[in-house]
Amino acid sequence: MPDRLPHPPPPHPDSWPRPPACIPAAELVRPPDGARVAVAGLVLVRQRPGTAKGVIFLTLEDETGTCNVVVWAKLYERYRRAVIAGRLLRVTGRLQREQTVVHVVAEQIEDISPMLDLLLTPGFDIDAHAGTP
Repeated sequence: MPDRLPHPPPPHPDSWPRPPACIPAAELVRPPDGARVAVAGLVLVRQRPGTAKGVIFLTLEDETGTCNVVVWAKLYERYRRAVIAGRLLRVTGRLQREQTVVHVVAEQIEDISPMLDLLLTPGFDIDAHAGTP
């Protein structure tokens, strides 16, 4: 059996590059209902239920948890490529609370997937690129 190299410990969540002005998913309980926020995360789920009249539901995950995003049909047409193909998205929108469920109703969607590619670059220095979209 070949010798296995020890895995380095995972980096501290604060050391990962974070898109500027984005609130972590765990902090979405703080702003008031209707506040304009920006969130970013890996796209875990894209749903377009037939009964939702063209509404798309996204689930994004960052280092602190998940965030639900609602994309209305008109906005989807404008940001179609990002919604369909983006691996890492930055979404700006209004916070909506319904009891304990929090959603971000999207107003702007940015595909920031190239940030993921930076992490694969040999010799990538996380500290030198922190906050770079």
